[in-house]
Amino acid sequence: MTTLSTMHKSHERIRKQAEEAATATPIAATPCVGIVEAAGERGWQVRSGGLQAWGRRAASCLIEPMPGDTVACLRVAPDEVWVLAVLMREEGAPTVLRCHGATRLEVEGGPFDIAAPQVQIDAQRMGVQSDELCIETQSVDVISDNYNVVGSAMRVVGAMLSTVFDRVAHFAKLHSRTTDGLDRVHANCLEHEAEQLASFSGEHVLVNGSKLVKTRGRQIHFG
Repeated sequence: MTTLSTMHKSHERIRKQAEEAATATPIAATPCVGIVEAAGERGWQVRSGGLQAWGRRAASCLIEPMPGDTVACLRVAPDEVWVLAVLMREEGAPTVLRCHGATRLEVEGGPFDIAAPQVQIDAQRMGVQSDELCIETQSVDVISDNYNVVGSAMRVVGAMLSTVFDRVAHFAKLHSRTTDGLDRVHANCLEHEAEQLASFSGEHVLVNGSKLVKTRGRQIHFG
């Protein structure tokens, strides 16, 4: 009896699901092509023949519609349409790709290239994470209030280096410098201080003071 009752309930449930599926009516939608006349809080006003309706942009339509655009729409109510795609725009008008909320672009199995005469990025914060970063350019201009570089090794190779600062502070545990030609320092006051040893050596060593040359020490050796 229990088995027969279970089978009867199962058949009854299947019958009800079949009836619901047969009586279910899909939402009717009519495709149309229109022209965007205006933009407002309700979305975009689209005119298609004698129809004037307000439309919202579908999530798959990344291009932001503009007045004057020819768009493909889906009419879902007497005065409501979904803007599916921008079909045509006046030549020279800018194109804006707009997404709402967090957006992520993923490319699998191949490179991702951007080719444009000019690329500009406006962001409050931008982060780049990469195992290797290569930048090839003829000219680089960096303008920043604070510029920090942190790394375990840093190498700069070039034909000329020119820097202009109001103040320079340098600290290193070991500092070694080699110059093939002339190494010249010009300053109003020049001070060198060593805690243990200060050594100056050369084939010719010249010390010239226009007013005073002073040497002081417990022992002074010449020769």
